[in-house]
Amino acid sequence: MDESDVERVTLALLDAANDKDPEVQEQVRKSMLTLGKQQSDRVLAMCQDYLLKHPKLIVSHRVVVLQTIELIVSSSIEEIRYPRIKSIISLASDEMTRSKEVVPDWQQAASNILVAVGNKYINDIMEEILSKFQPGVLPHFFVVKTLANLSDSNVYGMVPFLNAILGTMLPMLAMAKSDNMKWVFSSALCHFSDSILEYLANLDKAPDPTVRKDTFSSEIYAAYDILFNSWLQSRETKLRLTVAEAVGPMCHLMASDKLEEQLSKLIPSMLSLYKKNNEHYIISKSLCQVLDASVDMGSRVLETQLDSLLFALHQQVCAPVDYSNPPTVRNHNEVLRCFSLLANSFTDRVVLFVLQKLENSNERNRMGSLAVLRHLINSSTSMMETKKLLILVSIRHPMVDHSNKVKKRVVQVVSAMAHHGYLELEGGELLVRFIVQHCALPDTYQRGQRSVDPEEVTNEALRSMCDNTLHLLTTTVGQLADVLWPTLLYYLTPAQYSNATTPLCKSLIVLGTKKRENQESSFNIDFTQQVNLPSPQMLFIRLLVNAAFPFHSRGHGAPSLSLLNVLITNIHPKTELLWEMEIPSLLATLEGTRAHTHTELLWEKEIPSLLATLEESTAESLDKKLWHDKLLKFLSKTVATIDDDKWVGQLSTEAIRYLSTYNHFLEEKSFLYRCIGVTLQQCYNKELVKKQLQEILLTARHNDAIEREGVAMGIGLCANSHLEGTLAKLDEFGKSDALKKSQGIFSLLKVQKTTERNDVEVEKVKSTLILCYGQVALNAPQDQIVSRVEHDILRCISKHFNTKVLGIKVETKVSFTTGKLGLSVASLCFPVSTDLTMKLSLIESVGLIARAIKECVKRQGYVFSRKQELTSVMLDFIKAEPADAMKTPVRHRVMTACANLIPLDPPLSENETFDLLKVCVNSVFSLPPETHTPEKVKDEEIMDPKQREALYRDTFAALQELLKSVLSKDPTPDGLQSIFKHVESWLSSSLDHERERAVRTTANMLKYYLETLTVKNMVSFHNLGALLGRLAPRCTDPRHDVRLAAVDSIYTLLYIQLRYEGFSTDYKDDSVESLMPLRNVLENPDYSALYKTCSDLTKVISKRLPQQQVSTLLFMLFEGVADSQTNCCRASTVIINTLMKNRGAALQDLVPEMMEVIHLRLQSITEEQVRVAVGQTVLILATQHLPTVFNTLINQPLPYDSWSSEMWLALGSDPMVSTNIMEMVMEKLAVMAPYMDKKDSMMRTGKVATGPPLAMTCGLRELMLNGQSQDAAVSLFPQLFACLTVRLGASVGVSPPKDAHARHSPTIHVAGMAVDALRVLLARAQLDEVVRTLDQENAWEDMKEYNTHMHGVTLLARAMAKHAGPKLPPIIESLCPSLNNIYECQRVTVTAFFSELLNHHVVTELMLVDVLMNNMMERISDPCCGVRMLAVRGLGNLAVGSPEKVNKYAKELLAAMSSGMEEKDDPGKLITLESMSGLSKVLLHLDKKNVHLLVVYIFMKIKPFLENENDDIRCASILLLGNLSKFGSGEPVFKDQIHNVLVSLLLHLVDPNTHVVKACKYAMRVCAPVVGSDQITNMFQTHLHEDKSLHYGEFINDLTKYLIQDFPGMLNFYHISVIQFFKSNWAEVRGGAAMFIGFLLGNIPEELLSQLNMGTITKGLVMLLQDPDAVVRVKAAEAMGRFH
Repeated sequence: MDESDVERVTLALLDAANDKDPEVQEQVRKSMLTLGKQQSDRVLAMCQDYLLKHPKLIVSHRVVVLQTIELIVSSSIEEIRYPRIKSIISLASDEMTRSKEVVPDWQQAASNILVAVGNKYINDIMEEILSKFQPGVLPHFFVVKTLANLSDSNVYGMVPFLNAILGTMLPMLAMAKSDNMKWVFSSALCHFSDSILEYLANLDKAPDPTVRKDTFSSEIYAAYDILFNSWLQSRETKLRLTVAEAVGPMCHLMASDKLEEQLSKLIPSMLSLYKKNNEHYIISKSLCQVLDASVDMGSRVLETQLDSLLFALHQQVCAPVDYSNPPTVRNHNEVLRCFSLLANSFTDRVVLFVLQKLENSNERNRMGSLAVLRHLINSSTSMMETKKLLILVSIRHPMVDHSNKVKKRVVQVVSAMAHHGYLELEGGELLVRFIVQHCALPDTYQRGQRSVDPEEVTNEALRSMCDNTLHLLTTTVGQLADVLWPTLLYYLTPAQYSNATTPLCKSLIVLGTKKRENQESSFNIDFTQQVNLPSPQMLFIRLLVNAAFPFHSRGHGAPSLSLLNVLITNIHPKTELLWEMEIPSLLATLEGTRAHTHTELLWEKEIPSLLATLEESTAESLDKKLWHDKLLKFLSKTVATIDDDKWVGQLSTEAIRYLSTYNHFLEEKSFLYRCIGVTLQQCYNKELVKKQLQEILLTARHNDAIEREGVAMGIGLCANSHLEGTLAKLDEFGKSDALKKSQGIFSLLKVQKTTERNDVEVEKVKSTLILCYGQVALNAPQDQIVSRVEHDILRCISKHFNTKVLGIKVETKVSFTTGKLGLSVASLCFPVSTDLTMKLSLIESVGLIARAIKECVKRQGYVFSRKQELTSVMLDFIKAEPADAMKTPVRHRVMTACANLIPLDPPLSENETFDLLKVCVNSVFSLPPETHTPEKVKDEEIMDPKQREALYRDTFAALQELLKSVLSKDPTPDGLQSIFKHVESWLSSSLDHERERAVRTTANMLKYYLETLTVKNMVSFHNLGALLGRLAPRCTDPRHDVRLAAVDSIYTLLYIQLRYEGFSTDYKDDSVESLMPLRNVLENPDYSALYKTCSDLTKVISKRLPQQQVSTLLFMLFEGVADSQTNCCRASTVIINTLMKNRGAALQDLVPEMMEVIHLRLQSITEEQVRVAVGQTVLILATQHLPTVFNTLINQPLPYDSWSSEMWLALGSDPMVSTNIMEMVMEKLAVMAPYMDKKDSMMRTGKVATGPPLAMTCGLRELMLNGQSQDAAVSLFPQLFACLTVRLGASVGVSPPKDAHARHSPTIHVAGMAVDALRVLLARAQLDEVVRTLDQENAWEDMKEYNTHMHGVTLLARAMAKHAGPKLPPIIESLCPSLNNIYECQRVTVTAFFSELLNHHVVTELMLVDVLMNNMMERISDPCCGVRMLAVRGLGNLAVGSPEKVNKYAKELLAAMSSGMEEKDDPGKLITLESMSGLSKVLLHLDKKNVHLLVVYIFMKIKPFLENENDDIRCASILLLGNLSKFGSGEPVFKDQIHNVLVSLLLHLVDPNTHVVKACKYAMRVCAPVVGSDQITNMFQTHLHEDKSLHYGEFINDLTKYLIQDFPGMLNFYHISVIQFFKSNWAEVRGGAAMFIGFLLGNIPEELLSQLNMGTITKGLVMLLQDPDAVVRVKAAEAMGRFH
């Protein structure tokens, strides 16, 4: 290669080195480096010359050239000749120092060259640099910087020079005046010092192992003197930091005495820098090096600086650490290292300083001090040994800090202390308490809330940290076991630690289990010696109450039970047998863990069952009542097993004393009252029992409802064993002064409280007593309660109930001798809330008494004489409740009480029962829905949604129980009707929730009636028809639960009827049982499901309904048509319509009226299903009067409204009617004009659709939407398909007709209607695959739009050919006449359809090819350009669909295609494109004899299109070229033609159009054998697959090698052809051409280089290097890199 070409390329690259695109810059640099590696001297010389010849080159360009030189030198230094090295050194030195001003980028690039060369030629570099580093003359900035960088990159080469350099540099330091020079000298000294220290640390690798530190000490000290005494005082921040950075390593090289001498000044100066600079890491790092050097030499001066050092370092360690900013993290670590260094020498003072700082309450101060303390504890273990007690005392200050951030640091310190033996010392228990306290922290935020401050330490985070810490201390620090056990037990009982129960229990379980397994004596706790621990009874009570609420306090139930399991013998020795059986069962319920039992049979039986319950439960699923009962039973067994009256007495005493702990946890407190009651059952000391009852009543907080109920339940449980004593204590307490004065009862009340307030509080106490009497009655022994109800219990209740009730003053008339209770309403006195408590207590107590009596009378007869009076009082309570809201549980408690009273004798009268039912039903049904939130009244609290939901649920359940109780007293049809008449009116309510309540209640009552029904005589169930008439429409109610309840009710009713007919209880009727599957249908009903449901329901009802009740049923159903719910209207209509069909003759005279009713109903009914049901009547009329109905419907305005659409749809239900209508439509469409040409106001002609054909098309579509029209559609499918296809062609681009009377009616898409009708037809013909295919390809939208209509019809034909081939012959026969239609649009549609059919072999199988080909040949001369184009396409498609027919039509096909390529009347070149595409397909199947003479002729026609700007034409021409290849094999002329276009094909492999790329791959692959090279043929056929990606660079690289090898004589032609593409319109092709040339140059041997015109190549690449496209410039630069 001519050197001038390399030079021109190198020069061009140098010119482009400063390209604006960074990728081009990078590629230029790479190419320069490539050239440089191959011809280092020449390229370096060019770079040198370039810089010398362009002295005014802009800096950025100059920098790139210098960087290139550096890259070449760095990578090829071994190959560069020494003279060139010398010249490069000289150049770089000159470039670096040419400007006296500092130009960083330029001079740094030059300096980097010197550093790169210096890695090998250090002596030459030093000779050059030292020549510019003369004594007495201030050197250039970058001379010094270069020396510094050299000392880093070549430590062993530079250190021997440093002594001399330092000697020369020292006088210069005094000459440096600018901060810049001072900075570079300081930086150099820092690098020199680091290099020397590295050299000294690795003397075994050093060239001169005799070098010692004192070699440099004097020079370093002299330099230090200037830096420290002069430059450190500079105002320039950067300089100060660099000086500070240098001082650190310099101190290690200074003589010890000099360093000692300087420390008193150095340290204060270094510390002062913290205030002057923001970048503290450099200062801290340097200070750490100073301290390290000072400590190493045992400095005495350091102690004098200790105070100031500690103060400054403490400020640094207190600075916040930003973990996203590494310098702050590194600074923090360096400061901690400083503390460690100081602590090694001055332990006492450092520790004392840190501990004193802990006393400061500032948050940051404490956090920093704690960080240091933790670091010292962990890193200086031996030195801190004597400071442990002092640290334990001092840590108390931050422990009381309120900041969670400080507490987090304290926890970290405590953890460190624990691992180093601090917690075993005196005072260690405080640290344990601290951890436990913070395990009990409440949540900072409610669930779902988040902190705004990312650095905030929330209570949750701190608590979790303490949980983990406690666990780690328990499990990993073995020596703490005796510290934590049993101390942690103390924290289980105080309320403030309740949230820490879970981690405490877990830790205690681990500790206790380990001690028990190891049989350590310390496992057994002596509670008399451990005075700080709670008693065994207290522990037992606390853990049992925890277990009662297992998911409270972070799930403390299972851990509490497990801990009880561990503490067995420590609670009481006798519990071991019982608890080992009970507790594991309880635990398994909670956590799925079955305890391993190692003891007696009792525990193996009891405890696993409790654990199993919790194992299967969650917070939502756990049955609290059942769980509490299990625990109370466990408690009872435990107390019975212990059988120690003194221990049990102490247990009850401790429990009562512990009650106040739960003042803020009322559910737990209520359970504790029950525990006390169970405990007192087992207590034999009656005096103690009375004393404890007195204590409970005196200390209870009677203001709270939950606590009142708990007190009552506890006292009631106690009465089970102590009835006499309990009643006596209640009576005594009721007569005491406690009810006359508030003091002594209520701790919150003061002596000076007003009388009114005292009265209110006294009423709360009375409410408690009333509840107590009810619970006593319920829990008392059954054989004792009856005799005491009226005399002892009711008498006492009436005595206390002598005050206001619910704001109503009640006069109480009581005969204390008889106990008769009389109540009458007087006048309003107080707000509702004042006396609600006593009223609820009375209601609850009455219900409990009734329950108790009901249980007793099962065994003994008893007449409850006060029943009517109590019932009347209960009803008055309900009547006083507001009808529009439920704010209290009065309703459900009253109904529960009444349900318990009703079974008792004497029975209520008929009027009393009626009033009771009316009041209760209306009071419940009229309530707003559960989700309704009532308006807030002043001073009234809004009820929680969950509470409201529970209240509603309880109230409704209470009503059901009340109704069952009434029905059980009169289980007859009349009794059932007496209840149903109160519910009946609510069944048709317009409010969903009212209907739901009524139907659900009906279903429940009927089910209960059937379950309890006993038929003694054959009687009639006379109200069956009325009940069915009301319930049947509800089976389609909008509410899902109403529907199901209605079906259940009908199911139950029919079985009740069967029972009255004499069938047995276990008889199952098939027709009635068929109702049950309907429930599944009604779960998610659709229209068809509802229709079938009504039909099935009617069949069942008709079968089982007695004849005499049919009229009643019909009457009710006609009323149901006007129901408030449209679904229910539909149900009524469907049932009625079924009856009308059966009696059609009788309805003949009513046809006009029926049509009128239907018309009116359809105008008002909006529910689709109802319209469908009503539409069935229209079908009956149409079967008799079809012509009239048809003409009426097509005259309706378009688009059809819902009425018209429903009518058409109904007509499709009958196959005969459908067939007649379809034939009428086809007949009329064939003779009617599809559109008219009209001019608009702007005199523009447009097509407007004619009305009747459009209306018939729309009607046909609506009719076929009915699935029952399928048979008719299938029988007429070919004719209908052809009719609608032609209709579609005549509709595209046609406007709808304008209706003068409906200006604002919605517009209609004419073609869209035809498309819709065609789609429905295909669906009706069951051509689902056709429809699915067209849906997926969006063909319907294409068909109805003018611009895409041909494509849409093509997709239609394709789908028909693939999925409906057998249907094509009659379709084609029906379509052929339309090719001669006068309407051009219809000819286009049919031609497009036929054209695509030829693309499929099915037409050959059906012998349709000749018919279709004849039609296509006729259309070649059609006056319409679109038809001609479609005809050419169809001819080409023959090669795909019927390749065996191609040679038969060879002459016609070639003639048509050839003429098509020369078509003149082809503005969009569409016919030309179709001709080339078609010819490509035809050539694949033509015999060689038919084409041989035309090959070159066709090739010449193709060639101009290869570079056509139209992507499709370019693609088609390339494909055609490929398909011609088989006819030219063996022909030299064709081979030459292939080589002529080979470059074009290769370059279009990167064409921007992917289809062109695939075409190129195909053409080259099939042409490969013609090329004449086996290697190239194999390469094309291996790599050029359309579906595989191609690495173009590698491909062209390999290809050029084969071209050079196999066609050396054509290289000149190839490279000239490639160069022509340097001016291509496509950037990708231009870039590809550059790559081609590049690889050609890279692979061509020297002897063939003469065939290439390097001057032209160079000129072309230089031009491309200036291309506007950056990618092209990159490729050109890459190609230039191969000029070597």
